[in-house]
Amino acid sequence: MKPDRLQSILDQFPRQTICVVGDFFLDKYLIIEHALGETSLETGLEAHQVVEVRCSPGAAGTVTSNLRAMEVNVVALGVIGDDGEGYELKRALQATSVDITQVIERHDRFTPTYTKPMQRELDGSAHELNRLDIKNRAPLPAEAQDEIIARLRQITPRVQGVIVADQTPEHNCGVITDRVRDEIASLARAYPLTLFAADSRERIGLFRDVVIKPNAREATLALYPDRETELDRVGVEACGAELYRRSGKPVFLTVAADGIIVFHADGPTCIPACPVHGPTDIVGAGDSTMAGIVAALCAGGSPEEAARVGNLAASVTLHQIGATGTASRAQIAACFAAL
Repeated sequence: MKPDRLQSILDQFPRQTICVVGDFFLDKYLIIEHALGETSLETGLEAHQVVEVRCSPGAAGTVTSNLRAMEVNVVALGVIGDDGEGYELKRALQATSVDITQVIERHDRFTPTYTKPMQRELDGSAHELNRLDIKNRAPLPAEAQDEIIARLRQITPRVQGVIVADQTPEHNCGVITDRVRDEIASLARAYPLTLFAADSRERIGLFRDVVIKPNAREATLALYPDRETELDRVGVEACGAELYRRSGKPVFLTVAADGIIVFHADGPTCIPACPVHGPTDIVGAGDSTMAGIVAALCAGGSPEEAARVGNLAASVTLHQIGATGTASRAQIAACFAAL
């Protein structure tokens, strides 16, 4: 891909609107100053002293943050609780100009939250303590599924793409239930000009008629759910080929430092990862990749071009240490120019 071709794809991003449907989490960081620690009179245990609280959108929200950093217009569709965490999540999404009018609030659901205590030591270094997770462990009520499906039907004709973010491991306890997944496949068939793409930690092999982006572990478990050891490269590629046969749409198989293997009508193509230098942080890199791939496909890029944009976006975020990174259009172009 030549620089002018990349720029022509990036120039289309602000003209695109993408719906992100799925599991929106709140990432809540508690910065603890170790030097200020007190002893509880009641329990005798150390009482950690929080000196800073940082909240940001997580899971599906990480995808929206990446799309907004690329100046893509974004509509969020999900289910959160009518609670304080939900308020913080909505505020964090609005801070990046995400359209939250389609986010459903319910009093009988938690807002999924990853609370991450970060202890700061005397030398200024910080390390994460045990994470506190708030998740829904009961199935999503039928009426909530009905509302998700109804809103998705209304949104689909108005957007260029739909990204499915299936984060919750508990079966049918997140937004992407069996019913919702089936409806996504039906909508993908009914609206062939709208790009549908799915990312799923546990169930990527169940999606049909949509683009999928598994990593090597996810692709392996989709075909060998009881396997405990990793497959070699040949075995992983065979999984990617089978997932393409099943899904009927391009498969973007991410293989860490080796880049992305794209399975599509012209056969598998390996798009190498961008070289990285110095310290790296993988947090959020997969979501940056997804955002870059889908935005590029919506902008008219080929599968190979989309994989290249995804790799560039990931390379930018990998160098953002201690943060869930994002990649702007300018950073993507600069990364390409530096190759």
